[in-house]
Amino acid sequence: MNYKITQKLFFVLIVMFISDTMVFGQLRTVTELTENWKFQKGQNDQAYKVSFDDGFWQMVTVPHDWAIYGPFDESNDKYAQQIHENMEKDAATVTGRTGALPFIGEAWYRNSFKLPKSYHKEQKVILAFDGVMSEPKVYLNGQKVGEWNYGYNYFYFDITDLVKQGEENLLAVNCINYEQQSRWYPGAGIYRKVQLIVKNENSIDHWGVSITTPVVSAELSKVNIKTKVSESDLSLVTQIYNPKGQLVATDTTTNCIAQEFEQNIRVPNPLLWSPENPELYTAVTKLYNEQGLSDEVKTIFGIRSITYGSEGFRLNGELRKFKGVCLHHDLGPLGTAVNIAALRRQLTILKDMGVDAIRTTHNMPAMELLELCDEMGFMVMAEAFDEWKEPKMKNGYHRFFDTDAEKDIINMVHATRNHPCIVMWSTGNEVPDQKTTAGPKVARYLQDIFHREDPTRPVTAGMNQIEATMKNGFATLLDVAGLNYRTEKYTEAHEMLSQGFLLGAETASTISSRGIYKFPVEKRVYFRKIDTEKDADHQCSSYDLSHLIWSNLPEKDFALQDDNPWTIGQFVWTGFDYLGEPSPFQNTWPARSSYFGIVDLAGLPKDRYYLYRSQWNKMQSTLHILPHWTWPGREGETTPVFVYTSYDSAELFVNGKSQGVQHKNDSTLQNRYRLMWMDVKYEPGTLKVVAFDKDGKPAEERQVVTAGEPYRIVLKPDRTVLNADGEDLSFVTVSVVDKNGIPCPTASNRLNFKVTGAGTYRAACNGDATSLEVFHEPTMKLFSGKLVVVVKSTKEAGSIELNVQGKGLKGTTVNLESTITNNLKNEKK
Repeated sequence: MNYKITQKLFFVLIVMFISDTMVFGQLRTVTELTENWKFQKGQNDQAYKVSFDDGFWQMVTVPHDWAIYGPFDESNDKYAQQIHENMEKDAATVTGRTGALPFIGEAWYRNSFKLPKSYHKEQKVILAFDGVMSEPKVYLNGQKVGEWNYGYNYFYFDITDLVKQGEENLLAVNCINYEQQSRWYPGAGIYRKVQLIVKNENSIDHWGVSITTPVVSAELSKVNIKTKVSESDLSLVTQIYNPKGQLVATDTTTNCIAQEFEQNIRVPNPLLWSPENPELYTAVTKLYNEQGLSDEVKTIFGIRSITYGSEGFRLNGELRKFKGVCLHHDLGPLGTAVNIAALRRQLTILKDMGVDAIRTTHNMPAMELLELCDEMGFMVMAEAFDEWKEPKMKNGYHRFFDTDAEKDIINMVHATRNHPCIVMWSTGNEVPDQKTTAGPKVARYLQDIFHREDPTRPVTAGMNQIEATMKNGFATLLDVAGLNYRTEKYTEAHEMLSQGFLLGAETASTISSRGIYKFPVEKRVYFRKIDTEKDADHQCSSYDLSHLIWSNLPEKDFALQDDNPWTIGQFVWTGFDYLGEPSPFQNTWPARSSYFGIVDLAGLPKDRYYLYRSQWNKMQSTLHILPHWTWPGREGETTPVFVYTSYDSAELFVNGKSQGVQHKNDSTLQNRYRLMWMDVKYEPGTLKVVAFDKDGKPAEERQVVTAGEPYRIVLKPDRTVLNADGEDLSFVTVSVVDKNGIPCPTASNRLNFKVTGAGTYRAACNGDATSLEVFHEPTMKLFSGKLVVVVKSTKEAGSIELNVQGKGLKGTTVNLESTITNNLKNEKK
């Protein structure tokens, strides 16, 4: 036996030595099926057939969301429902709950592909989907391949026996959405990527590599790599490269048990992954058979340790608290169709705010999001479900729970487990099961699946029925007790629960509309019915003093985290506004997107952004004034001024006249975290704030100035150089200024957009939750003086020009550049 192993090791070493000059045949190819998709909405019982004529169908690219193009309509998914979270006793008609977009219905996608010329009959062919909304049924060459119920999950099929070599292979995908399927806008169609993978018969399984780092220190890390393969009589070589691309470790093994290799590899002086230093390693796994190299897989991973205990949460041995936000999966005007540039922009904005963690609510995350969180440095709570056995929605996930929950979790874990950004799993959010006698058993069942598939990460769930979960044992059995709101229950829960610490799994739900300020300035708690006079515009004040009956203002959560070492951080609802759930206006019309976001639907920060930034961004100072200072007709009226700042004190001036110095203090929670001048009288001119350092010396100042009439348009792109890949985006902020260049904060002019050159117009969004203008038409009104235009590259390199015009305004143009790069990850069809 030892002689045989020695022979195999010797053979592998010889093969490695001469591999530069030997050719063993084509290894795996990965083709992303992006282009040439034919799409048609509607039922069709013939569309899966090869002979079907789809010549009149629409041509689209995938990822694709067919419902985002609207129109917005009050009747879309309109129904009567009792919303328990809003403490409603009776059912009320809900409008806009799912974005007022026409996502309900059936649709078909068709595409054809040829196998690579290098394909031979001994190879395997895998068809992999990252997500289809929803209940997709997949057909190949007229034969049904399979189906998958959960629209948020990743799944794949082995289609080796159905593909044809040297011929076109017809792929057809059917999907369907139902009414009362979701509590937010779910999207529609093949909204994540589709891949065709061709590999040798002797190969590494799909999602077959699992990497963990059980030993982590500054001097040494031990990297454990388990690799599942097609058969046991093979050899494996793994090379580990550091973030600079340097080879730092190699391991060779022939010890394969039950078609799985296990390697423990020492990495000296490792660079540890963290939000501040997101260092990434690469493992290159090479599989050899008797003929030579048979398969090769590259896996990105990070070396880091996570522990949870009575002292709190530790990353790489250091105590820290999550500064997190919750994110729904839509990308505002782009809908749910995944786009890397849009995701990167979101994370860049959040990074500047000081965010270090993301909760993927309430669904399994896009692969692209996890890759960016790895790269940019965000910890992730990856969430699985919004429903278990007990329903929230008539056609929700409860229909599939008994048959699908285990396989959905298995796919989730296997597909994403190597991402260092994921630091905990969540089994679900505010599930009705939490307060039932059977709930703890279901919670244990799900947690056990996660533990079995991934013993390295803890499991949580978002609980909003705190008393019930403490009484029935639901909260105690979780690795991490995640509380949604209910701040008044934190101390009691900590005393009763055994974990020794608590997580704010969902916090705040403060509501506001960017640039909208209402008087008198007062705290408001929205409960059941709105005030028809105060809320006639369906907007919420950006003084950030409004919340729903079940939620609270940010200061409560700040104080809980600051004052109690047994809290391990929070995930604010939400980082960005999202389509659907327009509380508190979901029973009235028009309102079709949320008000919870710290950043609006267009990706423009609200005032609240700077309140969080003042607490969370410790690397840069924050000094922000609100409201704007253009109030014709309010002369002499009380117009309170708030300052969100990382400084402890500041002095306010109106036209050079001091309004006094304010210091942060403990008289109220608001005074602890905000500077507020409540008695300022409005007069046109300049509002200026001067902040003081700890020695009482002026350190920084900001000012806002009263604007005149709108005069000209200003364009500010987030990026001026794009990749000519047909997918890259530039988000151009459009605003209007007066003749002196002062921003006009109340401008609502209609603007028109035109893109020429090597780019196309993609969408626009103004962040107004009540706007019924569709995103894809090249015209839109400003909201609170701003909107965002999205420009998309083509596959041709060259200059791109965006021209924006508005009646009575001086128009303008911005020039972008599109270039061809050679760093595309996948071959794309």
